[in-house]
Amino acid sequence: MDTTSSCEGFSLFLLFLQLIILPLVSASTDTINSTQRISDGETLVSSGGTFELGFFSPGNSTNRYVGIWYMNLTGTIIVWVANREVPITNTTGVFLTVTEPGILVLINDNNNRTIWSSNTSRTVQNPIAQLLDSGNLVLRDASDDRPENFLWQSFDYPTDTILPGMRIGWNFVTGLEVYLRSWRNNDDPAPGEFRYHLDPTGYPQILLERGSVPQNRVGPWNGIQFSGTMDAREDPTYFMSFVMNEKELYYMIPSNNRSPLSRFSLYHNGVMQNLTWVDGRGWVVYVNVPADICDTYGLCGANGICNVGNSPSCGCLDRFVPRDPEGWFRADWTNGCVRRTNLSCGGDVFRRYSGIKLPDVRFSWHNTSMTLQECRAECLRNCSCTAYTQLDISRRSGCLIWYEDLIDIRSVSPNGQDIYIRMASSESDSERMNRKLLIASLTSVIGVVLISLSLFLCILKRKKNDLKMRGGLYDGSQPKESDLPLFDLSTISKATNNFSINNKLGEGGFGPVYKGILEGGQEIAVKRSSKDSMQGRDEFKNEVVFIAKLQHRNLVRLLGCCIQGEESMLIYEYMPNNSLDVILFDETKSMLLDWEKRFHIINGVARGLLYLHQDSRLRIIHRDLKASNVLLDSDMNPKISDFGIARRFVGNETQAKTRRVVGTYGYMAPEYVVDGLFSVKSDVFSFGVLVLEIVWTLYKEDRPLDLVDASLGNLFHFSEVVRSIHVGLLCVQKNPEDRPSMSTVVMMLGNEGVLLPQPKQPGFFTERDVLAAHTATSTNAANSTNEMTITMLEGR
Repeated sequence: MDTTSSCEGFSLFLLFLQLIILPLVSASTDTINSTQRISDGETLVSSGGTFELGFFSPGNSTNRYVGIWYMNLTGTIIVWVANREVPITNTTGVFLTVTEPGILVLINDNNNRTIWSSNTSRTVQNPIAQLLDSGNLVLRDASDDRPENFLWQSFDYPTDTILPGMRIGWNFVTGLEVYLRSWRNNDDPAPGEFRYHLDPTGYPQILLERGSVPQNRVGPWNGIQFSGTMDAREDPTYFMSFVMNEKELYYMIPSNNRSPLSRFSLYHNGVMQNLTWVDGRGWVVYVNVPADICDTYGLCGANGICNVGNSPSCGCLDRFVPRDPEGWFRADWTNGCVRRTNLSCGGDVFRRYSGIKLPDVRFSWHNTSMTLQECRAECLRNCSCTAYTQLDISRRSGCLIWYEDLIDIRSVSPNGQDIYIRMASSESDSERMNRKLLIASLTSVIGVVLISLSLFLCILKRKKNDLKMRGGLYDGSQPKESDLPLFDLSTISKATNNFSINNKLGEGGFGPVYKGILEGGQEIAVKRSSKDSMQGRDEFKNEVVFIAKLQHRNLVRLLGCCIQGEESMLIYEYMPNNSLDVILFDETKSMLLDWEKRFHIINGVARGLLYLHQDSRLRIIHRDLKASNVLLDSDMNPKISDFGIARRFVGNETQAKTRRVVGTYGYMAPEYVVDGLFSVKSDVFSFGVLVLEIVWTLYKEDRPLDLVDASLGNLFHFSEVVRSIHVGLLCVQKNPEDRPSMSTVVMMLGNEGVLLPQPKQPGFFTERDVLAAHTATSTNAANSTNEMTITMLEGR
């Protein structure tokens, strides 16, 4: 006999006996225990008579649900629903009760089926369910009413309404996130399209999303309130508390006895309202979101600012101009604004902008102990830093730094904040005011300047001669020593344990790569030129010239170089998770990459390429983008690496031709393989291959459930997967002109509402196709034959 089945059957039998003898609950009670039940027609009423729990039918629906609503008010306002995804079509024999282990269950007695359960894991001897006067339904031990000992509470699983005393945010210990999800419509409380939550990425802020696309954003917490909201010091009824530490992150509107009947509701159309009950007037809207057009997320594009008092509402920040003037004239602000004077990194200044809602902080960095001056210095040291501000305005401490374009700024004077945005030195007001004084000062010290200049040229000439003696790897485009530190050979040798084989990370066309640790404890990756490498000298020169001038969170950072004797080495930041291919194509390690991480990598690589093609001081074509050239830091953030064969475009140049085709077969665009033509669109092709590769490996590993299992709540993941595949196919179209730019790719990946065009024929070539085409080219036009150096992609 199966003992397990017998025990399970006996337990079910005891539960059945318990349920059939349950007495009906009194209509005046706020509590039920394991010997009581609530059927359709009975209710629980909180002790103060504020809230009621029972069965209801929403709107015009005949389906029945268990929910909580306000008692004795005009109209039924549902604030919580238990079985929102499992409607009851026949209420006969259906009831809510508490089982002995301590679980709140909604049961259909006709078929012994559990319709809904609290899924409580902890048990007590005498469990009860109680409806509190706050609207919170709690499950606890009858002798212990301390909130910290509740077995379960409805406040941890809200539907579309926030009540005073409810926490919105995260418990990092249990992994629980408390957030709102709208109803599907007025007749169906099932989860709808809109989600309201506290996003912890970068620095905490409130996001209202439709699927995965932001619709509205409340700025980051500034020590008093969320940036851009009403100043809590002006109206204490709207006071919020905010908690952020290693264990939890949440905000809460505390209960206020003077105004107990208030709620914050997310409706099925994406509108949010903060309402208060006023006798004689009913529900009065206190806050409405969106309140105006400027509440639309990212309406004015990057570096744009929205002011509802202006016409049109969108404008560029002072000292910025539209990136697309024609589109701006048509009220198409998608492309946003750019600085009218390009940054120079070394000589930049900061301009203060006041009275604004701080921009999106998902790509930001913060420090709670820095002063504002220390924050400025930190931002100035990093060429990728675009702006900074004070983190906590109540204590006048802390630092918040942005590293990318500033998105979703609006004017909210007088409740706005100050932000300090990086500008070229020529844009400084003090620069203009002191120009005459500067000219006068220069006149008086012209002699000293000439002497200093002569000395500088002499030193520079000697340094160039010295570098030529060290291998002839530099030319007039080399970076200054201040841009790229030079390391002694002894320092690098010591850091790598004399280039021990145990420190070796791998080897490429340039030479071996070693892990090292400097005396200060910083981990580094050392790329050592191989004497046998035919590419080493050119690659070394290319990387020094390019990477030293590029600063972006999705590009690997070059810390310096070492040139001594015949040794030529590049010193990089160390990437703990190695390259993407090491994880992606390993059966075990690939399990670390769920879809969210993969989509994060796709977006990061896209932003890095966009920076190379459009936003950097140089227009760079990488020419060898592939999985092995995407490195991953400790948080799985992608970093594009290996600029050994990259090319720079100048002026209006958009395309070039080479007789020496170098790269990796499978990732190279067909026009590059066959004709030697390369452009930004050939990088786009390589990106498309990488995207399809990242998605494809999940299917190859028999893990499609990571992507498409709707029952696990991955509908939005599935949408992202489909969109990623679609974008990947657009990127690998045969005709370069049909492929989107990287700015368009970033927009398509991040905006679910953008309608994507249908992809045309892809430009994939088999090995035979490539060699045949190359042979034909060699035969028919020997003088234009491309020298092909192709690294074959191993079978994956």
